[in-house]
Amino acid sequence: MSGATKQKLFEATLELSKSRGLVGLTVDDIAAAAGVAKGTVYYNFGSKDGLVDALLRYGVDILAVRLRDAVSEADPLDVIEAQVDTTLEFIAQYPGFSQILVSELWRTPGQWHGTLSLLREEIISIVKQQLSRLESEGRLPEGVQIPTAAAGLFGTMLVVALDWQVFGPQRTRAEVRDAVMVLIRGLGRR
Repeated sequence: MSGATKQKLFEATLELSKSRGLVGLTVDDIAAAAGVAKGTVYYNFGSKDGLVDALLRYGVDILAVRLRDAVSEADPLDVIEAQVDTTLEFIAQYPGFSQILVSELWRTPGQWHGTLSLLREEIISIVKQQLSRLESEGRLPEGVQIPTAAAGLFGTMLVVALDWQVFGPQRTRAEVRDAVMVLIRGLGRR
């Protein structure tokens, strides 16, 4: 399957899921919205669940690549700021994705919980790297647990991005990023 077809399916699924959620979608709906034959979906993914699973992986892969691209040798807080900005940019581009992640990741038991747990770990591991750098420089307060802090930062980025899209779309991405960074900079002193 071409990258362009996968991108069409990803965008169609995100758009349709805004109003119906993932559970309410059919392969017919997704295929029609993406402009591909229903058989294409079944041939490549086997089922709607297979398609959704692959698209969740695809979306997280896009975000993970962007987060890794934001990593540099700069101060870890500056790298985290770039990652927060990258996440906000991604969510602005694919607002339905954060809705899916927030609604499905913490649903127990969720249909895609296994896949989302693995994907969550991938993103959190990228965030952990910068927090570990702060810790090695002695810049984290005593008692901060890196895994918990990384999960908190990941959750903050998702929920703040979703809140921005739903309740504060008039705010700029820079305003939202700066508000998040006030919290984070308080954690990792210079």
